[in-house]
Amino acid sequence: MTNSQLTYEERTFRSGDADCAAWWFRAADDSLATDSGRPAVVMAHGLAGTMDSGLEPFAVGLAAAGLDVLTFDYRGFGASGGGPRQTVSLARQADDYRAALTVAAGTPGVDPSRLVLWGESLSGGTVLQVAAGRADIAAVISMVPLLDGPAAALYAFRTQPPLMVARTSATSLAARLGGLVGRPAPMIPVVGPPGRSAALTPPGYYDDYLAIAGPTWRNEVAATLGGEIGPFRPGRTAASALRSRWLVQIADFDRAAPPYATAKAAFRGRAEVRHYPCDHFDLHAGKPWHEAALAHQAAFLRRALQP
Repeated sequence: MTNSQLTYEERTFRSGDADCAAWWFRAADDSLATDSGRPAVVMAHGLAGTMDSGLEPFAVGLAAAGLDVLTFDYRGFGASGGGPRQTVSLARQADDYRAALTVAAGTPGVDPSRLVLWGESLSGGTVLQVAAGRADIAAVISMVPLLDGPAAALYAFRTQPPLMVARTSATSLAARLGGLVGRPAPMIPVVGPPGRSAALTPPGYYDDYLAIAGPTWRNEVAATLGGEIGPFRPGRTAASALRSRWLVQIADFDRAAPPYATAKAAFRGRAEVRHYPCDHFDLHAGKPWHEAALAHQAAFLRRALQP
């Protein structure tokens, strides 16, 4: 498959009980290569996202900077196999990242000691957990990351209509209780207009997400989502165990991932921090801050990975 700048190769790899679909972007040059090979980035989307939904511009940009890039879909999402479909399991998604790292490290031409983890939003926290304590992870990029689930829940009550947040929370609790007796979880929209019941409802988010949505993306996610995000606190549990360099990109007017909680975690993890005067989706292609965000990622990786 091709785009106007680079060619990518379609791949699959095994993670647990299913095959994950992936795209492999070969570095445009060997500017970051050593005798051991080129560094490689492993990249996946955030909440219920798919690799065809806005990740390609980042993969292309980092490949142009001299890195191989593997972007993939989690099990149960997009072009990947496995089930239950559209169900977020942070433990399974972390395992998918680990399986993708194994694939990247074993690819001819890649330096297995210079691997990079890239995540955004929810996966911006997952990559932190996966990287903690690993010596083969040379760098981590967390773009508009969600690093504190309880803080995000409180933030939602403060910034969104309380009735909508309460209704979504009640649906999530009912779904988890139903799962204990074998009932399948109901689905809720990933994103919806204000006033609708969905995981994300701030004004403008529905249009922003649909603007990057690819053909495999579905606007639904299992209502058990709340039980996954609630106890999720990688900013506290993993930041101090990180052995690699870490770039955190914060949208100062983010209405999904609380900026203050992200900043606290970044300080704890001694991260390099970049701030942008925008909202959660505004670092994607087509938005005014995309080029700056991508340039900062490339510059950070050149410093972290320079031979």
